[in-house]
Formats: sequence, structure tokens, C-alpha cells
Amino acid sequence: MNRKIGAKDLITLGIFTVIYFVIGAALSLLVSIPIMVPFFPAVWALINGTIFMLYTTKVEKFGLVTLMGVLTGLLVGLTGMGFWCVPTGLVFGLLGDFIMKKGNYRSFKHNLIGYAIFSIWTSGSLIPWYFFAQDTLAKYTQGGYSADYGTQVLAFTPWWSLVLFVGLNFICGLLGALIGKRIMKKHFEKAGIL
Repeated sequence: MNRKIGAKDLITLGIFTVIYFVIGAALSLLVSIPIMVPFFPAVWALINGTIFMLYTTKVEKFGLVTLMGVLTGLLVGLTGMGFWCVPTGLVFGLLGDFIMKKGNYRSFKHNLIGYAIFSIWTSGSLIPWYFFAQDTLAKYTQGGYSADYGTQVLAFTPWWSLVLFVGLNFICGLLGALIGKRIMKKHFEKAGIL
């Protein structure tokens, strides 16, 4: 089997990245409610688990998970949701890729853990709120949000909660993958993923 990424792989990557991003972007309406901002990455991981797990039936080459993380991070940045998701997409995409490669992309256990790790990339959207709070507050106010919106988001994101929300993101990644496996059972059996 050829282990180089080819045109067919890139087409599959493009299709699944667009679907994955569009679903996540549709969920971004949730962040209009301040309390949902820190929960948004976990919701993204939960809802997109099925799409990603279907993607794993097509992925057999190292780098395709990493590319999905980077490309989705770029799309998030280009649509105004912040570019911190590019480096987190690279880091957690690479980690997810390594884990899934250990199971040759055919082990459900490795794909499950790989997706849960991969899904942490969305926590990059929280970095501005935790590390650049005042600049982020000013940016949102200039962008048309009320000062009250930003103040409420900051109230829900004390510094110590970052670890909790990243952990929740991981857990929702696990749950999303399990839901995806249940929904896509026939596809997994056909692809030989156990």
C-alpha cells in the first residue's frame, strides 16, 4: 500500500474538513450567549465526533489528521474566530495522528483516543480570553458586542478553569467518537475498524 498522500487523499481531506468546519461554524451561534463561550470547544468536539469517525474510515496515511487540524484552524481564523486555532490545530492534530498511527488507523481504541486528543485543538479559541483578556474584551466591544457580554465571558473564565474546560473538551471528544461509532457501525465494520 502506498503511504504517500495522494490526490484522492487530499480530496477526501478537503471534503471532510469542509463538512467538519461548517458544522462547527454553525454551532458558533452558541457563543452569542456568554456562558457558552468556554463550553463551545467541547460542544464542537461532541457534535463533530461522527464526522471525524467517518473520516477515520478513509484515513490510512500519517499527516491527514494533522492537515485537518491546521486547515480547520485556518478556516476558523479566516472567519474571524481567531488564529490561535492554527497552532493548536497543528499540535493536537499531530498528537492525534501519532496515536491513530499506532493502531494503523484501524484500531477503534487508538482512533477514539486520537480524536479526543485531536479535538482539544478547538480550545485554542479560548486562549485570548485567558491570556489576553483586556485586549479580547476591547476587540469584542469594537466588534459590536456590549461591554457586558465580555465582562460576563470573563466571569465564566477564571484562570483556573482553563484546565477544566480542556478536560471537558477531551471528554466530549471521547463521547463524540463513541456516538460516531454507534451511528457509523456498518461503515466501521466494512473498513475493518474494530
